[in-house]
Amino acid sequence: MKAAVCERLGGPEGVVIRERVEPVPGPEEVLVSVEYAGVNFPDVLVVAGRYQTRHDPPFVPGHELAGTVRAVGSGVEGLAPGHRVVANVAGGAFAERVVVPARAAIPLPDGVSTELAAAMHLTYGTAYHGLVDRARLAPGETLAVLGAAGGVGDAAVQVGKALGARVVAVASTEAKRRFASGRGADRALSADAEDLKSQLRAASGREGIDVLLDPVGGPWTEPALRSLRWGGRHLVVGFASGEIPRPPLNVILLKGCSLVGVFWGRFVQEFPEAHRRNTEQLFAWVESEEIRPPAPEIMELDDVARALTELAARRVRGKILLRVSSGGVSE
Repeated sequence: MKAAVCERLGGPEGVVIRERVEPVPGPEEVLVSVEYAGVNFPDVLVVAGRYQTRHDPPFVPGHELAGTVRAVGSGVEGLAPGHRVVANVAGGAFAERVVVPARAAIPLPDGVSTELAAAMHLTYGTAYHGLVDRARLAPGETLAVLGAAGGVGDAAVQVGKALGARVVAVASTEAKRRFASGRGADRALSADAEDLKSQLRAASGREGIDVLLDPVGGPWTEPALRSLRWGGRHLVVGFASGEIPRPPLNVILLKGCSLVGVFWGRFVQEFPEAHRRNTEQLFAWVESEEIRPPAPEIMELDDVARALTELAARRVRGKILLRVSSGGVSE
């Protein structure tokens, strides 16, 4: 089978297309023919050797996939060859076939295409887990989203609106701010505003932001943190800026606010049934058109290095998918 293999850590140029032996599912595992694999910022960090978990080359990167079950191992119930599924894996999604723990493979409803499932699984799953499980975002509260035109940021705008929140988007360019407004944000602010804290507080329509979703980090974290109202929640999702900030703890004390970690990948591993319920809710919102995931940019598996380069340079609005295979079950 064909796969994208990281042969050396560093830049995307270290990821090349190679032939690999097709894996075989073991007990309570399924073999999935990958139709689409999502490209996400953690993949950039993984191939650079800067992610929380480190892989030694050569390895196949990729965490998010959707496709068709090709074979099942012993002890698998509820899944059979031909079933369409979406899954998050520890690695290996950038390949024509991948073995997935059966509990991690979530069947797709008829109203959700394989392409759409791959495009939304990680980003919308992260946003939903952060806003619902971690922040307990309530209707009528104000949500601020940093990096609002990125994959997780865009998903948070949509999920926040579905939950009944007032959403303030923060993005670095006018084009990205227009994009966020078109996706439903009530206000859109410049990330480079001279006084981001004051602008966020004014945009909240009250004494400050209730929930802040921060996948960016860097110099934007502290002014955004200072915009929180008493009892606010700052969701730490990632550091797309490349800089891990060190927020002042006295601000957290004086505001009675919370810094809350959002590690969706670990949540999926630790609480697969809760993750499945979250995913089913997101699919229900898609079918009722309460959320509208944007059409992804499709690249071929051979273009994986270019996809990673575009993502690392923050030139992507929405989501990139790699088209890996046509799916289906072969003889």
